[in-house]
Amino acid sequence: MHPSSPHPVAPQTAEACLLAEAFLEQWIGLDSQTVGSGAIARAVRIRMNACGEPEEGAFLARISRDAEERERFIDEVVVPESWFFRDQQIFDYLRQQAPAFAQRAHPAPLRVLSVPCAAGEEPYSVAIAFLEAGLSPDQFRIDATDVSRASLRRAAAATYSANAFRAADVSFRDRWFRGRDAAAELDEAVRKQVHFSWGNLLDQSFAADREPYDIIFCRNLLIYLTADARSRAEQALDRLLAPDGILVLGAAEPPILKRSWRPVASHAVFALRRSTATTDRLPSTLPLPPAPPAASAGAGIRPSSVPPPPRPPDRSPADEPIESRRPAVDDVLREAGSLANAGRHTEALALCSRCQQTAGPSARVFFLMGMLHRAVGELERAEACLHKTLYLDANHDEAFLSLAIIASQRGDDRMAEQYRRSATRVLARKGAS
Repeated sequence: MHPSSPHPVAPQTAEACLLAEAFLEQWIGLDSQTVGSGAIARAVRIRMNACGEPEEGAFLARISRDAEERERFIDEVVVPESWFFRDQQIFDYLRQQAPAFAQRAHPAPLRVLSVPCAAGEEPYSVAIAFLEAGLSPDQFRIDATDVSRASLRRAAAATYSANAFRAADVSFRDRWFRGRDAAAELDEAVRKQVHFSWGNLLDQSFAADREPYDIIFCRNLLIYLTADARSRAEQALDRLLAPDGILVLGAAEPPILKRSWRPVASHAVFALRRSTATTDRLPSTLPLPPAPPAASAGAGIRPSSVPPPPRPPDRSPADEPIESRRPAVDDVLREAGSLANAGRHTEALALCSRCQQTAGPSARVFFLMGMLHRAVGELERAEACLHKTLYLDANHDEAFLSLAIIASQRGDDRMAEQYRRSATRVLARKGAS
């Protein structure tokens, strides 16, 4: 006879949840409002059941002293969500500038850091971009780090489901992957360019023994941190970046930096360098190729998970922005993003508003407007733009995530949880398609 399964643990007291949130803030700088107290409470319940700790106090004491159980608990709260070539414009920029990057870095290899790296989709995408741009394997090195050992194990396996291939152009899959049952296994030529390790960006000793990096990817981490942790993370990034290096962030993150940075490239790249940086090694601002339609940048953490609002029955394809409008919208998004990178949010918003009047409603433009309003603290206007985004695109998971964060900032945990569940359902549908 097999032993019976442990009885489900009862919901935690408010005190226990607060203590768990305090632990997460201490360990990884997490602002609990960005993922929601409900997600943290569920993670506590799951891990209490899994490790057989029936008492909240005993479990909290355990994760404070047991590093392995602590990491499992963190994995339950913060589950990375990424895919190959997320935000294609960034990788177009890398391909275009790769020869100049390598030449300026010579004779040393070009050094790239991806932190956090999730299951490897981002650093592997960087490697593919450089290889396709003609760089030889000895011309660049990529280090990739994450606080999740489970993610690092998936990255090392380098075998991915269809959920990892969501870019508009997935032709790279035929070139760099081979089929393995229902998944795709990455070519060894790409895998050997990326070196994975466990690490926490907020640790003072993080990468202390490494040479500075020419390019650092740190996308969609800062928006999930407390103000203090964000400041520490920015300090660490500044320490790790070469004097003329490039920092690549998520779409919502440049406005929240406190140090002096300036944009390198245009919309959707969100690449920065220090405003006092020299240009001895890496190229300064250069034009990008025309940007194809792509998913907007946003939160890089999957929420813990209200169904999406029903699409109005009288809408038809004719109501959507037509194909012929896309180049104009892309140009506007590019220019507005460049203005936002320069801190000129009012001008960026005015440009987006004119675009909506002339080219018609666009979910992509409304989403950017929502992010711009949120960046300057105009939460009501941000919410209005994000709801319009969902009216036009009911499967816009990042609009749901942004609404969840705003709801949490207002103290409306119930609504924040509903938005997170909606985002999770949208992501699940996308992964199944």
